[in-house]
Amino acid sequence: MTSDYTLKLAAELESASRLRAAQFLVTQRPWLDLYGVNVRPVPPFGSVSRKPFVDPALIHRTLPDELLWEIFSRMNPYTLGRAACVCRRWRYTIRNPVFWRNACLKAWQLHGVAENYKILQSKYDGSWRKMWLLRPRLRTDGLYVSRNTYIRAGVAEWKITNPVHIVCYYRYLRFYPSGRFLYKNSSQKVKDVVKCMHFRASKADCVFSGQCTLSEDKVEAALLYPGSRPTVLRIRLRLRGTTVGANNRLDLVSLVTSGVNDAEANGPNDDILGVVEGWEEDETHNPDVPATSHRRGLTPFVFIPFDEVETSELNLPVEKMDYFVPG
Repeated sequence: MTSDYTLKLAAELESASRLRAAQFLVTQRPWLDLYGVNVRPVPPFGSVSRKPFVDPALIHRTLPDELLWEIFSRMNPYTLGRAACVCRRWRYTIRNPVFWRNACLKAWQLHGVAENYKILQSKYDGSWRKMWLLRPRLRTDGLYVSRNTYIRAGVAEWKITNPVHIVCYYRYLRFYPSGRFLYKNSSQKVKDVVKCMHFRASKADCVFSGQCTLSEDKVEAALLYPGSRPTVLRIRLRLRGTTVGANNRLDLVSLVTSGVNDAEANGPNDDILGVVEGWEEDETHNPDVPATSHRRGLTPFVFIPFDEVETSELNLPVEKMDYFVPG
């Protein structure tokens, strides 16, 4: 006959075995959580890698990151591109999409924020910098200049020679993000004209304002010449660049002058492009001013930034200027 002690001992042994089995099955294994995780090894004490990183550049040690960011935010995109070539740290900082987003929204402000975001996602893979480089845009940080020359016969002297004169004149265009632009036709050099290419220019400066639109790489522009016989100048241009993102050339496709009636001439000047929209090339609304399509003086426009107008080759006399055709 089995005693109570034996039964009690057997029950305790059975419960103990179950407890050991349960503890074995739920044993904590913390190293299992490290599978697939790259753990950085701890460098030995006193090694160079254990010391905190200190940028050796003096400008980075004295200039806080917040102040550097503020400086970059005040630069135009072309200055940012030059600054990105200084060092690796500046390059990575300037790659921040915030700088390029602000530049794109300002350059194409007429399309609206929602339309720009839609174009960004559909054509440029969500990259503001890619959009800035690849999307055609009219530059506003300088002047587009077209130099034109023609030969005029001079007065014969002593009936022996028949001299000729080379006449040189320039067409100037300055665009604004709002869709307005300034136009001037003059024989003055770039460094002299840039001083009066603004909306505060007087009538003596002969600077006329107009309206333009950009569709892909095609530019439609129009401006009104006031006077006793008001004349509208219609300009069609094609935008291109010598390098990616330059947008530094404007090919003059057509240049047409036409007459407008008194009602069209006295209307708001900012809507002159809407007045001539849909006109035929030979259409005029004033019989005293026939429509004229100009075939001469269609030299492409070359872009000159404001910081290069003093040193531009277009300031040189015609006889000292190297002959070249803008590519």
